[in-house]
Amino acid sequence: MTSRFKLPPLSLYIHIPWCVRKCPYCDFNSHQAGQSIPEAAYVNALLADFEQELPRVQGRKLESIFFGGGTPSLFSVQAIDKILSRINALTPFSPTIETTLEANPGTFEQDKFSDFRQAGINRLSIGIQSFNDSHLKTLGRIHSSADAISAINMAIDSGFINFNLDLMHGLPNQSTSEALSDLARAFEFQPTHLSWYQLTIEPNTVFFSHPPRLPKEDTLAEIEDAGKKLLTEQGLHQYEVSAYSKPDKESRHNLNYWQFGDYLGIGAGAHGKITMLDDRQVIRTSKTRLPKSYLDPGKNFLGKKVVIPADQLAGEFFMNALRLNKGFNVELFESRTGLPIKAFQAKVLQAEKQGLLVNGETILPTEKGRLFLNDLVGIFV
Repeated sequence: MTSRFKLPPLSLYIHIPWCVRKCPYCDFNSHQAGQSIPEAAYVNALLADFEQELPRVQGRKLESIFFGGGTPSLFSVQAIDKILSRINALTPFSPTIETTLEANPGTFEQDKFSDFRQAGINRLSIGIQSFNDSHLKTLGRIHSSADAISAINMAIDSGFINFNLDLMHGLPNQSTSEALSDLARAFEFQPTHLSWYQLTIEPNTVFFSHPPRLPKEDTLAEIEDAGKKLLTEQGLHQYEVSAYSKPDKESRHNLNYWQFGDYLGIGAGAHGKITMLDDRQVIRTSKTRLPKSYLDPGKNFLGKKVVIPADQLAGEFFMNALRLNKGFNVELFESRTGLPIKAFQAKVLQAEKQGLLVNGETILPTEKGRLFLNDLVGIFV
């Protein structure tokens, strides 16, 4: 490994695994909540889990925290406040820390938005998916278009000036005009960030077992092209495959993922990636997946720990960093992997020859490379 190998920025992912109802397209580690959620026990487990992770902090400040799920906004304000307060007491926060909470537009959740902000959440990611009631029903969402609009207005009224709206396109029987209408409605609220991505059918989902009728390929391409044009006109630049933002409003948490930064993962099924500088290793961790097992005091939080072999580090880096439109520079590659870029020059030149990559001080995908990202990444993995 090169002498440039150093500790990257550190983030924290906190997984809340419960939802009111499991969506038919969702393959995340989420579970339908029963009559009640074991909130207090789970918060205590999260904090104990974090304390076990402390040696991996290695003197760094947390640059971002992301509450994902599941539906984190189902938790009480008191629970979120306790988690943030205790973690801050154990590990310093960066003065500019980004703290994101995923939220659904249900009335129960949006009533807490102002209090979440007071507890330390400074960014919301609201799962809209669509403003079309028919499509929301098909997707198994429990909110309506009116709920979505109300939630966004509530977020703005609560003082959130930085928020993401999550939208899907290529929905069952969706027309181009319907997909673009969803974008147009979202623009009315001037979000700082949009996650806009095509519905894909994943294994172990209801949609995989009972596939819906999706739009034809030419319609999907038409939606993609017209949608990107609209996003650009609204001043939202694409910086990653499905992420668009106003200037300087990129998701710092997700950017850290894609730039092969470090992140601790706590909660049922949470994943982490950590650089151990003294050992000159990069490790991946995953926590016990099922909430019941995660809460079992007789079991370890850590489900799996794997050292990434040196010959796979470059592939993992490229798989993440090539998702970014701006790509990466050589110094970033060498500091995050500890490997010399010259060892991979033949593959870089191969990708360049195929028109998939621009090779220079900065290595970045071409427009063709973004369209055929799997082919591009496959050269390095």
